[in-house]
Amino acid sequence: MTDQIPEVVIFRLPLYLRILTLLAAENVEVASSQELGERLQMTPAQIRKDLSYFGKFGKQGKGYNVRLLREQLREILGLDREWRMALIGVGRLGKAILDYGILALREFTIVAAFDIDPHQIGKKVSGVIIQDLAELADTVKKEGIEICIVAVPPSQTQQAIDCSVGCGIKAILNYVPAAARVPKDVRIQEVDPTLALQTMTYHLKSLGSS
Repeated sequence: MTDQIPEVVIFRLPLYLRILTLLAAENVEVASSQELGERLQMTPAQIRKDLSYFGKFGKQGKGYNVRLLREQLREILGLDREWRMALIGVGRLGKAILDYGILALREFTIVAAFDIDPHQIGKKVSGVIIQDLAELADTVKKEGIEICIVAVPPSQTQQAIDCSVGCGIKAILNYVPAAARVPKDVRIQEVDPTLALQTMTYHLKSLGSS
């Protein structure tokens, strides 16, 4: 089923979940696709089409039960359980991820951190002791880690990813703006703010020429 769902649809599901969470906090009980579309700058038809990939939600003419749809999307996204993660690379970015809760969602927990710098190994950052990267395989098994976050210098990216894959990791969040190779059965998600900025400048340029 997953192979038949466009990637862009899966990308939008967390956006729907975010809006539904805000609506629930505002004590909104029912929301129409029109209301969701206005908040997300999308058409109601697109929202209905996206949701239709996963089943029937809401009633025609009556909208969506906000709390029910929110819980259904959480389940679809696998957010009805805890995901245990490892961080590879505890430089400035890695420390920021640990220190400031960049991933401060209760469903995701960084249970271990790794580096190859002997000056970093053994230190504690936000309650997490930095380990030697050589200990990754044992820790993955011991802690039940399923996701690795890579925040190393570009020259070390492939090594960190290869190490993760070699330990059986099937999901990698890569903060490094460097192309990485992974097997077909491994999911890698790139996090690169420059791509978002370049998208925004396209829209700004379009506004200026209209």
